[in-house]
Order: sequence, then structure tokens, then C-alpha cells
Amino acid sequence: MTLSVDSSWFRWQRRAKDSFSQTPSESTPLLSGAKERQSYNLSQQRIVFPNNKTFHQDWAKVSKFYSGNRIHTTKYTLFTFLPRNLLEQFHRWANLYFLFLVILNWMPPLEVFHREITMLPLVLVLLIIMVKDGVEDYEKYRFDREINSSHIQIYKKKEQDYVQKHWKDVRVGDFVQLQCNEIIPADILLLFSSDPSGVCHLETANLDGETNLKQRRVVKGFLHQEPRFEPELFQNKIVCEKPNNNLSKFKGYMEHPDQTRTGFNSESLLLRGCTIRNTEVVVGIVIYAGHETKAMLNNSGPRYKRSKIERRMNIDIFFCVGILFFMCLIGAIGHGLWKGKFSGLPPFDVPDANGNFPSIALQGFYMFLTMIILLQILIPISLYVSIELVKLGQVFFLHNDIDLYDEETDLSIQCRALNINEDLGQIQYIFSDKTGTLTENKMVFRRCTIMGNEFSHQENAKRLETQKELDSDDEDWTKCQYGAFPGLSTLRHSGGAKPLRRSQSARAHFQCHTRHRSMGRCDSTQSPVAFSSTIEKDVTPDQGLLTKMKDAALKLDTLTPHKVTKPSFSTGSSITDFFLALAICNSVMVSTTTEPRQRVTIPPQIKSLGTSLEKIHQLFQRLKLSSLSQSFSSSAPSDLGESLGPNPTTEDLDEQDDLSTQSCGDSTDVGYQSGSREDVPAKQDPLGAGSPSLEDVLDAVIPEPEFCYEAESPDEAALVHAARAYNFTLVSRTPEQVTVRLPQGTLLTFDLLYTLGFDSVRKRMSVIVRHPLTGEIIVYTKGADSVIMDLLEDPAKAEDPVAEKKLRKIRAKTQKHLDWYARDGLRTLCIAKKVLNEEDFQRWANFRQEAEASLDNQDELLMETAQHLETQLTLLGATGIEDRLQEGVPDTIAALREAGVQIWVLTGDKQETAVNIAHSCKLLEQRDMVYTINTESQETCEYILNCALEEVKRCYDMNKTEHKFFGIPLPCQAPSSTMEAVVPDIGLVIDGKTLNIIFQGNLENKFLELTKYCRSVLCCRSTPLQKSMVVKLVRDKLKVMTLAIGDGANDVSMIQAADVGIGISGQEGMQAVMSSDFAIARFKHLKKLLLVHGHWCYSRLARMVVYYFYKNVSYVNLLFWYQFFCGFSGTTMIDYWQMIFFNLFFTSLPPLVFGILDKDISDETLLALPELYRSGQNSKFYKLSTFWIAMMDAFYQSLICFFIPYLTYKDSDIGVFTFGTPINTISLITILLHQAMEMKSWTFIHWSVLVASFLLYFVVSLVYNAVCVTCNSPTNPYWIMEKQLSDPTFYLLCFLTPVAALLPRYFFLALQGTWGKSPILEAQKLDKLPKEKKDLAIQEWRRQKERLSTAGREAPFPGNTRLGHLQVPHFTEQESRVSSLKESSSPMKRHDGNWVLNRDKSSPRPCPGYVGHNQSSPSSSARPSPDEHLLGPSGMFMNSQTGSPGASSRGSHRRSQSSLTI
Repeated sequence: MTLSVDSSWFRWQRRAKDSFSQTPSESTPLLSGAKERQSYNLSQQRIVFPNNKTFHQDWAKVSKFYSGNRIHTTKYTLFTFLPRNLLEQFHRWANLYFLFLVILNWMPPLEVFHREITMLPLVLVLLIIMVKDGVEDYEKYRFDREINSSHIQIYKKKEQDYVQKHWKDVRVGDFVQLQCNEIIPADILLLFSSDPSGVCHLETANLDGETNLKQRRVVKGFLHQEPRFEPELFQNKIVCEKPNNNLSKFKGYMEHPDQTRTGFNSESLLLRGCTIRNTEVVVGIVIYAGHETKAMLNNSGPRYKRSKIERRMNIDIFFCVGILFFMCLIGAIGHGLWKGKFSGLPPFDVPDANGNFPSIALQGFYMFLTMIILLQILIPISLYVSIELVKLGQVFFLHNDIDLYDEETDLSIQCRALNINEDLGQIQYIFSDKTGTLTENKMVFRRCTIMGNEFSHQENAKRLETQKELDSDDEDWTKCQYGAFPGLSTLRHSGGAKPLRRSQSARAHFQCHTRHRSMGRCDSTQSPVAFSSTIEKDVTPDQGLLTKMKDAALKLDTLTPHKVTKPSFSTGSSITDFFLALAICNSVMVSTTTEPRQRVTIPPQIKSLGTSLEKIHQLFQRLKLSSLSQSFSSSAPSDLGESLGPNPTTEDLDEQDDLSTQSCGDSTDVGYQSGSREDVPAKQDPLGAGSPSLEDVLDAVIPEPEFCYEAESPDEAALVHAARAYNFTLVSRTPEQVTVRLPQGTLLTFDLLYTLGFDSVRKRMSVIVRHPLTGEIIVYTKGADSVIMDLLEDPAKAEDPVAEKKLRKIRAKTQKHLDWYARDGLRTLCIAKKVLNEEDFQRWANFRQEAEASLDNQDELLMETAQHLETQLTLLGATGIEDRLQEGVPDTIAALREAGVQIWVLTGDKQETAVNIAHSCKLLEQRDMVYTINTESQETCEYILNCALEEVKRCYDMNKTEHKFFGIPLPCQAPSSTMEAVVPDIGLVIDGKTLNIIFQGNLENKFLELTKYCRSVLCCRSTPLQKSMVVKLVRDKLKVMTLAIGDGANDVSMIQAADVGIGISGQEGMQAVMSSDFAIARFKHLKKLLLVHGHWCYSRLARMVVYYFYKNVSYVNLLFWYQFFCGFSGTTMIDYWQMIFFNLFFTSLPPLVFGILDKDISDETLLALPELYRSGQNSKFYKLSTFWIAMMDAFYQSLICFFIPYLTYKDSDIGVFTFGTPINTISLITILLHQAMEMKSWTFIHWSVLVASFLLYFVVSLVYNAVCVTCNSPTNPYWIMEKQLSDPTFYLLCFLTPVAALLPRYFFLALQGTWGKSPILEAQKLDKLPKEKKDLAIQEWRRQKERLSTAGREAPFPGNTRLGHLQVPHFTEQESRVSSLKESSSPMKRHDGNWVLNRDKSSPRPCPGYVGHNQSSPSSSARPSPDEHLLGPSGMFMNSQTGSPGASSRGSHRRSQSSLTI
């Protein structure tokens, strides 16, 4: 039976016609007036006319307003390249400064150098950058030309057929025909598909990186067509929204000739860049083309971020400008004073054209400008070019680090931002996502609860533990035969499951893989289906639940043809509905292993073992519990009382429930155990140990085909694999039907009436199906427990008190199990159902049709219809899915924390799940005090923050110590890392609602002040917007360097807000990677990326920048000192070309090699001693003090290099260049030796570059002085260097002067190396030891640190032992607002509306009106009893830890922790 929507559709048509006849339609402003005089308003919406004979004129008028399909991502054209590139380069103010100097030097009164010489440095820098930009832009041009020239089949009305054209020829309104495996050239509305179901499959890897296929459907009304689509018969106009960059949203309607409308959405839109899969032919009409497509609108290009060193460098350049201004001012004043000594006019003054001489003031001004030109190299223009070259070299070595390569995914690190490499070495705060970042995002079904009965799946937990052990081995099992074994799933036996072999691990399809960089990515080694690894697919059933399934199957033979009027109460029907919901409530595409990407639409013919359809029908009627599947219609009567039998008592019902629960073996509430505990022996099989199970019989007779499930999310895949483990196998799916194979072998085909997809607002998904046996219309819903539990039917509305009690008990038990799952770190989902009658469904379907046909408020109407349907649900059960922790995450987090990095986790998961994962990855330790704040009251939130701050500050104030351990200095009111070894570690857990209160109530400062004392912060249930707001808050308020890391689209805003954004190329697509600055494959790679490469990049670049400032100031001061002896005339004693070559050639290569290759500490030492990373956080190598020390050193060295030769040649008759050449040579030697003293590692390249620079200077000088006879008349450098090399005084000066200039620095470095206690210096000493001694020294270093840390933690102070569990009583939110403002008169007395003050008597100075402290030991953190509710109603305050002190610990996640839960 299929749904008929004719009545609602025609009613909508009549309503649309009536409203259109009276007033112009609000949703169609494009259509007005008579047909022959239509006017088109294209400013609000887009109207698309088909390019055929009927609408050719309209198409020609409208299409000219739309963009063509030719794209150009280039920045320049042949004519605009030169002016536009120069304009962009002169946006850098340093280039403008040097352009200003060039213009000044062209003025005759100010000419210092030859005009061409002054232009040479600027022209050379501009030319280098211009060539680089030109090459990059040309590569983009070649790529654009290749894309625009791709071929496509376009319909042409003249030929009446599809003609091969180029992509650039596509226009809006064209009909395009695509074949399988073709790339879509534009955004196309799907009108025809060769698939009988009207489905087209897309691979969106080029768009978002996701490899799983997406389904797109033909627009309604075009499903059943001829085998060939005829464009000339298309007589409809299309109205849709304007072009936008929202990839997931699209709405519009198609207007037919009779003015009826058919709505469509993003399910019918094929996006540019995607690839057609599994469909032979599709035809569509182009909606958006070229740069108006959604893919192009999302391509905003790389973002520009300024590094911290660059910001610091800009400040220091202003200091250099100040120094330059001061030196020029001295020159101008000195020139005026010198000219004033002459009684008359100096003989060297030249009058102007009128014979007048300028005044002394004007001459002083001219000299000021002349000195700017003379001393221009004080501003290091070559530094910018050098920094870019150094960063390119750093990125090259970063990209080729084999340790940052992941063999499993065949991915290495990607450096998408080349200008912030050094920021990796200065990170102070890391903000991390949880799912897919700290975890693998490989969802594994762990356990479930059905109708209040919990099934622990101990055998499955044992399999996973075995798998973890095998994955951690270093055996050579990966060298065995390649690939996964098709059809080899986990063997099921009555005693359990066999552990997976190594070849069946999650990495099976990557075995024997070696890295071949020249071959690119080896796609053949990867599974073509996402979320289909062995560990995800193979689920070992729970024996208790499997027994119930067998019992239900064995009852098939006892069925009789007569109708069962009063079925007995049983969980069989709920179990069936539960697994049916897991199998069909999804959007999974089914394929086979032989053709993994070919969708199964026709279910295979499977023998049913003689079980007739009539018997299956009777089984469903017998197991059906109609009271738990009521319609939301009041006309549907509840027969729960009848189903329970005649007058059952409450005691009998409880006893019956307990007996049924205990019969589940491991599935009892009392028997709940964590996966880490030993297995509870399963009870004996009721069928007998010798008799084969029904499943074994079915497997022997029915060769079950190997299906592949193409899911859009790993959660969906995990649930479908779990249903298949219990033989509820999803066999095929079409847009109209979904087929499931039951345990008995029978195929059930459900009519798929509607699918309400998952969205982040509803947080749930629903499917509406018609049951093939009962004919009922059933709504299956799955979603977050926080949402589903609020949508359940009210037990108070049950007609029978016994039924009401039963429903309440089921809900309470399920909630308790959900809390257990969350505390075990499992992801939870609730499963529910609802039965509709025909009348209610028809009425809802009419509303849905109207919402789909709307354009203006389509999203709101669709949301309203979905929310109207998903109410009064019947709870079936819940699932717990494990997201395994990534390898190396705990070690990475521990190392980063030793490095002084604060780590925050921002996740949308449940609070209990996030806390458990935090304990697993060592973000929280057993000794930590954890504050948990959940509130929706601003007054309460402020009160709690104040009291928590007071308690923590008191703890820190009482335990101040003078000991330091390489900490990051923080303000005095906040703690520093130096105290972390002496004070208790504090963690903070906060939820999204509390974050809203903090942001809206101006509590950010108090929140940040509290977080300064916290070792870890977890923000749970946070939205993407809240993530970015938290990052911006910490970055802007605390002025710290932040790093955000994530793997999904919900992490994009957080990644972009941080100083450094890192994307993980995981299973959630590539949106995070495309928005990031760096992309890695695993979270563990962050350790070496920061601790090693971050340290190296920062230390190299920071010291290189300081060296550049020193080098330029030291050299330019030589010219400044000479002005005191030439009357401040602006002349030089060094040849102009020698000055140019000095910076461009003689001293340029050593800093480049230093910035790319120098290693102050080896990578092994940096990884073994993470605290060395703190030097970058403190900006040790480049800060204000280091800059001014370098400036003073430069002034001192310039004085020595100038005045020693001056005193040597004083009163002699040597020429100007003869005096300047020794000074120039001495300065070069001093600067190169200074560079050599800065180098910490020496290789052949280091030696070669230094020696080559020294020799190059003499070669160039000799050649230049030999050939330059009249280069600089009247003073020429001819034969100067040749004469100097024959003078012994020259050699003596070149030896003694650099020694005298560098002696203070050498002396300082010697003292520092001998007596300095800096960890960097100690580590450098360790690197010089032999390997054995070095390892022993590192171990001793770490032991000393551990002893210090242990001594601090064992120090007896109240803050370490008394700051325990913060308790708050149960009271309402309204009472909290009153009590938070009142002062409690009886602090030890418990009463409603007041805080409970329960402080240990030995606790010092309790916080007035605040909470108390009770030490909580691990033994007191036992599993709460079944009658205790962990989560109360909304707006209640409650304790987050319950249990008796004598109870045993349930698992490792139950820890001694304090928490303040509101």
C-alpha cells in the first residue's frame, strides 16, 4: 500500500490559486501582471527558465544576468599583473619607506648615492616577490584552464540532442547529461536518473573530503518517466533562493504551466565538484554556474595570520625608526654646528640658480633627510625576504618528517599557512575537540538496554580488549597476506566469541603498506566503504539477549492460525522493534562485497526454512504490545491493561519483572560490570549444550551474503552492524522501501513513507514506515537521550496504575543505564517508536507537503512538522557506543602538560562521557579535584564562582613556596605553573548552558580567573559558536597564544578563532582541514609538532631576527661614527657597491642556513624533556630585553670596529676608501664570527656557507677594485683591496679588532655555559654526552622532577586533603536565587531553600555560606543503587557522587574527585 497525497496536494493547489488571484504571491514576486508583460525581479530570488524552444526568449533575457561557468581563481591578468602586484607589495610599509628614500635620493640637494644604486635593493626585493607571485598565479591559471576545458554533454535545441561542449560553455538553464564517474560541472537540479528509484549517488570527497556516498533524489513528479529524458517536454519554471555558500541548505519550487508548484530542497541538488557514482545516466538543469556555485562561494582562499614574532618585530622596527630619527637629528644638529664655525661662507658651498645660499636651518633640514638616505639600512628590508625563505625551508623539513606521517591513512602533515610556523613553539593554551580528535571516531557497539533490561555484552567487551592488546603489539603480523578476509566475521559460539586475529584488526586493509612518495596515495589499499573496519563490523552478541531472540524464534512452530486476543506481557515485541529501529532508522546505503559501491535495490532470494508469511504475521500479532505503541491521536484506545492480564497486582508485576530480568544472564542491573572487569560466566544455554543453535542451522542452510553498509556517520554504521549481529540484517534500501532479513530468514519489506533526517537542532532522526504484516504506520526515532527522554509519553496518562508504574520503572532504569554508559565513556542514543492511525498520518502528511512547497519559511515549517510528529513516543531502549581513544593520546597530553601547556576540551558530548574520556587520556587524574558547575541561574553561577575562587585562592595562599621549576610567570593574583607541584591539581567541568550564563551575565573575568588555577577545563554540550567564543575569550583576555585542534565541521569556527588552527584528517570529512593552518593525521603527532618542530622553528627564527637587527645596526653605525670626522656631510668611507653587496650577498646566506638548519637541542632531548618547551612560551629568545641587548652589543662592536682602525691610521695620508676598506673587512669578519657563535649545531653546510661568504667578499672586492677605474669619480676604489692585502697592518687589524669586538659576548657566553642553570643550557650539555650517559642523565633529571612533584603533593596541608566533594542540596532554581542571596542562619542544619554546610571540623576557615568538604575515596565511589537517581528533573541541584563507603569500585573511571554539580 502506498500513500496517496492527491487530496492534500490539490487542496494546496486551490489555496495557492485563491491567494494568487487576490494578491501577488509573497513567495513568487517574480511573477506579476499578464503573461505577455511579465517583469522579472531578480534581486530577491532566482528564476531559471529552461533552455529549450518553449522558453528560449525568456531564457535569453534572464540568463545574461547570471554568471557563466568559466572560473578564474587567478589574482592577476596579463595587463593587471604589474600594477596590481606593485600595489599589493607597497601595502607593506617597509617598502613604502624605501620608496620614499629612493624619491629623496633623486632630489639633487639630497643625493647621497647614485640614483640607480639606491633603487637596486628595493627593485631586487620587489622583483623576487613579483616572480614568486607570478609563478603561483600562473599555476592557478593552468589549473583553471584545465578545468574550464573539461568536456560535458549539453542539450542544444538546434540539434535536438546532447552535444559535447566544454565546462566554460555551460549556462544557467542548460540541460546537462552526466555519466557515471563524471564530475559535476555546476550546481544542477536533478530531473532524471537511470536508477528506477530516481536516486543518484554522489561522492563528495572533492567538496568535504568524505568518502561515503550521498543520495540525491529526483524532484517529485519526475520519478516515473520514459527511459530517456526529453528536455523539450519540460515546460516548468524554477524559482529558488539566491546563490549562497550554505552547502547543506537549498530550497525552491518548480512552477508548472497550470501554476501549481512542486517544492524541492538540497536532496535534489547536485553540487559542483562532486562525482556521480553507481548511476549510469543523470540529467539535470543548471541552477548556479561558475563563481555562483556553492563550492566556489565557499572557496574564500587562505587566511592571513600574523605570527607573534612578526608582531614583536614590527614594534622593534619602530624602535629602529626612533634610533634612526635620533641619529639623523644628531647629524642635522652637528652639521649646523660645524657650518657655524666658519666666519664666512665655506668654500665648498654651492649656491642655487639665483646665486643665493640656503640658511643653516635649511641646510640642517637637508642634512636630516640626507642622513635618512645614508643610514637607511638600519631598517632591514632584506629581513622580510629572508623570513619568507626561512619559513619555506622550515616547512619543507616539517613536511618530510617521517614521524609525522601516518601509514594507516597514508597522510603526512600539511602546512597550509606558511607564515606562522614559529607560533608552534609558543603555544600556551590548547583547545581540543573530543570525538575524532582524542578518539578514533570508530564507533563500536558496546551494550544496550531494552525495556529497562540492561545487556552488558561482556563477550563483546572481551573481544575489544583483546583487539586493543593485539593492536599495541609490535609483532610482524602486518607482513602477512594483504587485505581483510571477506566473509570472515567473528565466530559465534555458545561460549562466546573467538578473539580477532591480527589480520582482522582495524588496520587489516593497510597491512604490508610502505610509503612511496612518488606514487602518491595508494587508494587501492583502503577500504572503499567508510566506517567498515573489522573492529566496527564484528559485534559479539550478548548471550542473554541472544537467548531471548532464540526463544522468540522457537515460538514460531507453536503458532496457530486463530487470532490472539490477549497476548501475555513480554519483552519480545520490544526487542523486535528495538532491532528493527536499529536496522531501518538510518540513511545507510546497502551494497555487497563483490560490488562495494553498487547499491542493492532488489533483496536476494533467501530460503525461509519453511516459515510462512502467515506464521510471521501471527508472531507479530502475538508479541505486539499495543499499549506501548499508541498514536498521538486521542481516538486510539490504550489496551495496556488488557495486555497485562486480568487485574495484576503491583507486587506480582515487580516480581515478574525481576524474574525476567534475572533470566538475562549478564543483563541484570546488579550484574552490570564495566568492560574492564572479568567476564561473568554466561548461564547455560536453555536449548542444551549439545543441540545446535537456530543461528547455526540458519548459517548452515542460508549462505548470508556479505553486505557493505555505506553510512553518513560512524554511529549509524555501528547500529546497523549491531542489528546484523542479532540477525536483523538490512538487505536493501530504496527511496520507497527498506528490506530487513529477520532471524528466521524471512524478508520483511517496509514501505518507507517519510524520512526526517538528523539535524543539530532536533538532535534526532525519524523514519515513518508501514509495517508489511500488521499494516500499522510506525514512527521509529533515535536521538540524544537529553532530547528523547523529554519527548516520551507521560506515564500519568496511562489508564491502568500498574501500567503507569511499569512505564515509570522502565524510564527510570533506562535513565540509570544511560548514566552508567556515559560514565564509562560511551556515546548514548535512545530508541523510541510511535504508532499512527491513518487519519492522523494523512493530516500530518498534508502539513508536510505544504511545508515542502513553501519557499520563504520552508525551514521553519519543516522543523515544526517534525516536532509535531515526534511527540508522545514510546521508549524501546538505548544503546552505548564506544569511541576508542586514539593511540598515543595520554602520552601526548602528559607531555604537553609537562611543557606548560594548558589543555581545554570543548565537546558537544554528554558531561559524563567527556569526564570519563578525560580520565582515560590523563587529562584528569585520580588525585584531581574536579569542580562541576551546571546551572541556568546567573545569580547562582556568580555565587558559585566567587566561592570556588575564595576556596582555591585560600589553598594557594596557604601554600606559597619559593621553589621554582621552569614555570610560566602569571600575575600575582593567579597561580603559576611553578606551584603545580605543591598545590592540588584542580579540574573544571562546565556545560553549554552555564557557558551561556557566563557570556550573557558578564562573568567572563571571574570564569577566567578560576580557570587560571585549573589544570584542565572541560566544556561539555557546547555548540560550535560557544567553542569559538571560548577560544576568543581566552585569547583576547589573557593575551596568550592559543591552538585549536579538531576534525569536524563543527570545529571550523574554533580553528579559525585560534592563533594556530590544526585540523585532523579523520572520518568526519575535510572541512576542518580546509579551514586549518596545519593538518595532521593523528593527535599524537601534536607532540612532536609542538615540542620539536615548534621549538626549532621559534628558536631559529627568533634568533635570526635578533641577529638581523644586530647586523644592520652594527654596520650602519660605522657610517654614523664617520660623520663626526667629515663635518656631518653625509659622505661615506665605503664604496656604494660594497655597501649594497654587503647585505645582499656577503652576509645573507649564513642567516638563511641558520634559520633553516640550526638545532639548539636534539629532537630526542626535546621529546624526553618536554619542559624545555617553556622557553618559547616565555619568548626567551626574542623579547624586549634581547632586542636591546643586541642593540647595545651592536653599538659596542661598531665602536671597536671603527675606532681601532681610526686610531691606527690617524695622522696618516691614506685615502678615504683606503681607510674604509679595513673597516668594512673587519665588520664583515666580526658579523660572520658573531653568527658562528650563535650557531648551536655545525654541519658541512654551516662551515661551507661561512667560509664561502668570507671568500666571496675578497673575490668580489679584488675583481671590482681591479676593473673599476672611474666608477665613483673623483674617489675611485681602483686597486684598493690589492694594496691592502700587501700591508701587514691590514692583517693585524683584521685579527685583533674582531677579537676585541667579540670578547664581551664570548665572555658572557662562557660564564653562562659554566654557571648558568637554564634548562636550555643544561639540555645542550646533555646533547654533548655519549648516548648511554645522556640517557642516564635524562632519567636522573626526570627522577628529580618526580621526587619534587611527589614531595609537593604529599605535603600535609588542608587544601590537598580537605578540599573535597562540594555538596549542594536538592532545591529548585527559584529557591536557589533566593538562597544565594540570603545568609544561612543555621549552617549545619538541612532545610529546603538553604545551602548545606557540611565541613570537616579540621577544615580551616570555611567559606561563609558556601559548600562543605568531604574527602571522597575511591572505595566510596561505588555504583549507585538502582533506586538512586543520578540525574534529577531540570532545575534541581544534586550531588554528583553517591554510594556507600563499603561498596566496591565498579571500574577505573570511578575516582576520588571533588565536584560541584548544580
